[in-house]
Amino acid sequence: MAHHHQDDHDDFGGLHRDLRATGVELNRRSLLRLAARFGAAAGTLQLIGCGGDTPTSPSVTTTADTTTATTTTTPPTTTASCSRVPEETAGPYPGDGSNGPTVLSTSGVVRSDIRSSFGGLSGSADGVSLTVVLTIVSSSTCEPLSGRAVYMWHCDRPGRYSLYSSGVTNQNYLRGVQAADASGRVSFTTIFPGCYSGRWPHIHFEVYPSLSAATTVANKSATSQIALPKATNDIVYASSGYESSVQNAAQVSLASDGVFSDGASLELATVTGTLASGLAAALTIVV
Repeated sequence: MAHHHQDDHDDFGGLHRDLRATGVELNRRSLLRLAARFGAAAGTLQLIGCGGDTPTSPSVTTTADTTTATTTTTPPTTTASCSRVPEETAGPYPGDGSNGPTVLSTSGVVRSDIRSSFGGLSGSADGVSLTVVLTIVSSSTCEPLSGRAVYMWHCDRPGRYSLYSSGVTNQNYLRGVQAADASGRVSFTTIFPGCYSGRWPHIHFEVYPSLSAATTVANKSATSQIALPKATNDIVYASSGYESSVQNAAQVSLASDGVFSDGASLELATVTGTLASGLAAALTIVV
């Protein structure tokens, strides 16, 4: 069922990291950026969305395990600079108390698996398994921020928002809060959201200074949205249960979406995995 949401059409956004992994596209700009920042000596790739688009001027210092490494990095004395995630609307269905109901103070909201309802409500959301991993980074130092809290929410497979939409006002699934670990990471187990009329497939989130601060919306320090890549959307929406998303997704693009139309490079997640094993979306959030 299409969801008549003007939802998030009022604000705008802008680290396109669409890496190929089981059918997901590898973006040339992301490849150049990663290659320049980590070089041949890097053993692993960590998705830190700092700095601009110039691949020869990485803003994160990398440390190799060998003294013969020739990776070019920013000198330690240089202050790193990161591009803050754009502020976006929370939309009409935030569930944070700014527009009707809130889950922020509900017992059980701090959780990693957000597929089921909680706090005395029962029911769960069906759909393709999705793990969302966000890395919270400082805009002034480009270093991970441990202890920050993230409240994340999104629509279900038919495009409905729990607590608000017809048929699910007695549910609060697909909403939850997590505190960032020592690496600045939070991880949520959820389902791939459907596409409803007028919006590109997306996930909402708010960042708070701490778990204790995340009990009231007045304490939030950032509000934005995560865009999901087209290649993955097309694969997911061809699976059972997402039939309504196929038509809705065909009528919108990142360029026409009211939130992402001015640029979604800082909001576009990297998605890896398969439908059978589950998908994982990753994005670095600079605050």
